[in-house]
Amino acid sequence: MTGVLIVSTTAAMALFLWFVLAEAQAWTSAEPREALIGGEFSVLYNPQAPQLGFVLTSVVLVLMVASAVSVFDRRATDRSRRSSDEVATPLAPKIVMAETRGVFHGPVTVTVLIPAHNEEAPLPQTLSSLASQSHLPARVVVVADNCSDRTADVARDAGVEVFETVGNTEKKAGALNQALKEVLPAQGPNDVVMVMDADTWLDDGFLEAAVHKFTQDRALMAVGGLFYGEEGHGLLGQFQRNEYTRYGRQIRRRRGRVFVLTGTASLFRPKALRTIADQRGDTLPGRHGDVYDTAALTEDNELTIAIKSLGGLMVSPTECSVVTELMPNLRLLWRQRLRWQRGALENIGAYGINRQTFRYWAQQLGIGYSVIALGTFFLLIFITILSADRWIWFPFWLGIGLLFVVERVVSVWRGGWRARLLAATLFPELLFDMFLNLVYVKGVIDITLGRNAAWGNTTAETQSLSRRRPDESAVTADA
Repeated sequence: MTGVLIVSTTAAMALFLWFVLAEAQAWTSAEPREALIGGEFSVLYNPQAPQLGFVLTSVVLVLMVASAVSVFDRRATDRSRRSSDEVATPLAPKIVMAETRGVFHGPVTVTVLIPAHNEEAPLPQTLSSLASQSHLPARVVVVADNCSDRTADVARDAGVEVFETVGNTEKKAGALNQALKEVLPAQGPNDVVMVMDADTWLDDGFLEAAVHKFTQDRALMAVGGLFYGEEGHGLLGQFQRNEYTRYGRQIRRRRGRVFVLTGTASLFRPKALRTIADQRGDTLPGRHGDVYDTAALTEDNELTIAIKSLGGLMVSPTECSVVTELMPNLRLLWRQRLRWQRGALENIGAYGINRQTFRYWAQQLGIGYSVIALGTFFLLIFITILSADRWIWFPFWLGIGLLFVVERVVSVWRGGWRARLLAATLFPELLFDMFLNLVYVKGVIDITLGRNAAWGNTTAETQSLSRRRPDESAVTADA
């Protein structure tokens, strides 16, 4: 039903716009004209453009829709903050503050859990980034899950604890559930649990900034990191880095308000994790007693919705940034993004349509509409190239395109000159967006037809590829 709802709604949106454009007679008619550039080169251009009233109406409509989604999201967050319903929103700030007011539980300490399945290659750098933090964790535990390599030995050699899972068949979520059942009982009110991937490296000051947030706000239930891509992997790597840079900019503009508590590195108060485990099978999907829902393909996204549903407050400060691995070729990237997309669809389907999931539904519908819009754009260009004897330029659409290029460049400015250059060329990134749109379509089709989803761990394949092809140019050519 999730797939049917998204497909039918986005199709209805596109058909409605098509009908409006066909009936509105909003276009001025004009014939192509010839112009000389530099007194030598002849080009054809067409001054055709939408009528001013139609353009203004379209802009106002877009702003109204965007504002409505933003206002609804803000009201849902504010309502959670003010909630005093201990049954529906036990993690709401008002309730949490009432429980802890006037009581000092000691300084904030950090226990780090690192789920690892055959991660002997990236693990040393991950542990090194923890050891170099200005605020050192009180405890580091590598959760070795069904490893057939030296992951556990590498962790012990680095002087950290190792928790080896027993009979786990539920991937990362199952491994973390086993470890948390051992760790959580000993956690005090001012201890926090950090979950980070074994292929992630914390920037200097990450833990210090996160601990400061927890110290200053006793109602805060979780702190997420902003993730950025590692260097390398040629053009495909730059596409991914630009994507992550834009996401970080979006979160900064939202003043840290979280879309997803990223699995690369996020910290949680024990109260939040215990409450989630207690609510599983009742108000939350999953098995009672588990912190992570083992049926979810994207456990970090599901945990974010769970905390929001219980009224919890969370942020992603700009000071908390991490560097994570990128997919080195299109096949691995397809598998990774299909899991993310399918997982996001399954999560919102499991929680339904409510105040806390409204924005997630709006995002999925927006992606669905972009599939139609961008696909139609490329189809129109292809038909035009095949059918036109001479290329005709449209100044109005060139102006719109220029505005779009400016937005793309500004949104990746922090990524450096390579990011800006790639964004300025526009079409390569549009083709990458089309690739992601195809992933979205595959995810929607799979969930609509009820096909089984695969977890798709790519770490071992990524490491194997790196060993086979150390030359970065070869990876680029393959991508």
